[in-house]
Amino acid sequence: MVSGLTSTGGAGDRGPVDAAEQPLPLSGITVVALEQAVAAPLATRHLADLGARVIKVERVGEGDFARNYDDAVNGLASHFVWLNRGKESITLDLKTDTDLDVLHRLIARADVFLQNLAPGAAARMGLAADVLRADHPALIVVDMSGYGDGGPYRDRKAYDMLVQAEAGLISVTGSADEVAKTGIPTSDIAAGMYALTSVLSALVRRGVTGVGASVAVSMFDATVEWMGHPMYMRLNGNRQIARSGVGHAAIVPYDRYPTRDGEILLGVQNDRGWQVLVRDVLDRSDLADDPRYATNMDRVARRAEVDAEIAAETKRFTSDDLDRKLAAAGVPAAEIRELDGVVDHPQLRERDRWREVDTEAGPIRAVLPPMTFADVELRMGPVPALGEHTEAILAELQED
Repeated sequence: MVSGLTSTGGAGDRGPVDAAEQPLPLSGITVVALEQAVAAPLATRHLADLGARVIKVERVGEGDFARNYDDAVNGLASHFVWLNRGKESITLDLKTDTDLDVLHRLIARADVFLQNLAPGAAARMGLAADVLRADHPALIVVDMSGYGDGGPYRDRKAYDMLVQAEAGLISVTGSADEVAKTGIPTSDIAAGMYALTSVLSALVRRGVTGVGASVAVSMFDATVEWMGHPMYMRLNGNRQIARSGVGHAAIVPYDRYPTRDGEILLGVQNDRGWQVLVRDVLDRSDLADDPRYATNMDRVARRAEVDAEIAAETKRFTSDDLDRKLAAAGVPAAEIRELDGVVDHPQLRERDRWREVDTEAGPIRAVLPPMTFADVELRMGPVPALGEHTEAILAELQED
């Protein structure tokens, strides 16, 4: 039977609770995930971090194919250990009636069922949202796909790079000379975060109404939404923004600039920031008083001139000296860090953001989830071995 959030009551029903007694936010929630790759596992890993019990259904023998992307983490795949901590792994052969029945029984006990199989595959196994919710009205079903249910692209392969291309992200990413995809799976991540949001929203609504939800999230729709201001400039201003590397198509100065020993990023968002940069940091009052550069739109129109003037000044400083001066003046700036610099970043180190997570290959380092609760630290459970929990879960079902 699907559990209901209404059974616990609200804080107003119980009175104030001592912070030390607070449970994880999703304690008592069970999620069954028929998932693979990145988008769906990202959503359910966050649910696991928040305290939900996440049962990951994998193929016998092979499992989630992300297990085999690489062997960079003590012999395990980097994608898999990133996306699957805190879950239980059960292996099932869903081509057999026996194992398919096991999955249906697991779903009957769950609060959430989330899947990202190929289009139509879930329906062929009797796992369509309308079918499941006819039997389990309080169940929250999330169907994830590449391009959505319907339309001419419904059945296309939808890998992250391909969706980035179709959604226009690649057209605005890279330099003037060459397009580029983002260095992380942005379309997968976007879809995963919207799936997470939909589950949390549906759980809140179910706590009020007792009714579940059927939700669809596609990588394409999520990425198009993330196109943000470039999309609105094209829709309403008939402009395609130019690829500008780390620069910004609509703001100047907003780019990387040379220093005596490297580079630094400057991000001046408004006209007041321009005045502080050129007058107080770079000691160029002439630029501050020049009407050709008075507004951001003026500076965008003269981008090459402005960038050349700023670069001529930043070259006088070392990166560290300029970074300190910019910080003291409140001008937004950053260093371009390689990953070694992120792993040892003082902001992470001083805030104690690293933890150890257990895996079948031994403990690994991982960064805490970005949602920081004042009264409880989110859970960072072990990364499951393939089928590690199969026997225990089947034993639970036999107890019904």
